[in-house]
Amino acid sequence: MSTRRDFLRNAGAMTGVAFVGCNLSNAAAQTSATSRRRQVVIRGRRIKTVDVHAHCAIPEAMALMGLKVTPESLLIAGDRVRMMDEQGIDVAALSINPFWYAAERDLAAQIIKTQNERLAELCAKQPERFVAFASVALQYPELAVQQLEDAVKKLGLRGAAIGGSVNGEELSNPKFNPFWAKAEELGVTVFIHPQGVPPLAPRLKGSGFLDNTIGNPLETTIALSHLIFEGTLDRFPGLKLCAAHGGGYLPSYADRSDHVCLVFPDRCKDIVLKKKPTEYLRQLYFDSIVFTPQALKHLAEQVGAAQIVMGTDSPYPWSLTPIDHILNARGFSDAERAAMLGDTAGKLLGIR
Repeated sequence: MSTRRDFLRNAGAMTGVAFVGCNLSNAAAQTSATSRRRQVVIRGRRIKTVDVHAHCAIPEAMALMGLKVTPESLLIAGDRVRMMDEQGIDVAALSINPFWYAAERDLAAQIIKTQNERLAELCAKQPERFVAFASVALQYPELAVQQLEDAVKKLGLRGAAIGGSVNGEELSNPKFNPFWAKAEELGVTVFIHPQGVPPLAPRLKGSGFLDNTIGNPLETTIALSHLIFEGTLDRFPGLKLCAAHGGGYLPSYADRSDHVCLVFPDRCKDIVLKKKPTEYLRQLYFDSIVFTPQALKHLAEQVGAAQIVMGTDSPYPWSLTPIDHILNARGFSDAERAAMLGDTAGKLLGIR
């Protein structure tokens, strides 16, 4: 029987990073070792494509909370690069969904240190293919501030990935203001990825994986709405926030947010916003995981094509053809397609 150390070494391809998801052993087997790297060219210009929404895991850090990555669900870095080559993705911005928000301070600090160091090691080994968002223990805001600064200044990570709430507390809670202030000061991107809405769990049982299908976009919708209506985006206008899954449902029904204070002014008396709620969407960024050309066009009409960045949700197969999703959608200029495919993300993440 292999030891835990052997398992971690095999799982992480020397760096301790594993790309985990659904049926990845099958996906890896279908990826040819001799696959050619797809290059994306628009009107003669080679586009460096960037995937801002790519998951990974650090088995060593997960083990600290009694969690593990099963061997059958592992995909090592070399296999992930071959899959990126086939899809036409030049650079993946790696992030880890927070599983540590319930951890006590010392344990959370150890988890974050391990994860950020392993992410930095992988990015250093393959800097032309990977960048990463830092993990932070946001349940301890002052600790998260230091973790973000260390990750950016010492480890070269490009920002932070956080959940859509923290142990039931909204991201607009003033206790998180020191973190927002530090992110704004550093000029780095914060990627918001939902964790579902646990209070709705009883209603989301049954077929359809509704706690993910509905719950994840709903949490993003709630998180962004609070950041707008509680004045967080006014307080920190320089924040670079990127919302997963096209921002959830908010861009699809954002105009209702403009009308609520007109219809129910007593519900908006605690704070005076500097602009209409829909206008804040144009200072946020959104990934392209909205599934249809019509949805992508609608998102662009609401937030601006310059605010959309390509995402795959890799290795989960939500978006298997992310390049063609953007290239084949009607109504975009070449410059807008280039922006969505990589130009905007390249600027946000400091990718040359």
